[in-house]
Amino acid sequence: MPDIIELARAAGLAVVLDGRIGRQEYQSVSGPISALQRFADAYHRAALEHVPEGEKHD
Repeated sequence: MPDIIELARAAGLAVVLDGRIGRQEYQSVSGPISALQRFADAYHRAALEHVPEGEKHD
């Protein structure tokens, strides 16, 4: 599965590092609704690529 942060950036969303505690990072994502829709579409396509053939439900 692709990195969710990379998908967000590729869709045009701004990803901001808000803080880090130990190894845990806290990030915010913001942008226009059109970028959110592109992200949702890209995530959906990526998820379908990783579903076993007999389980796909388009």
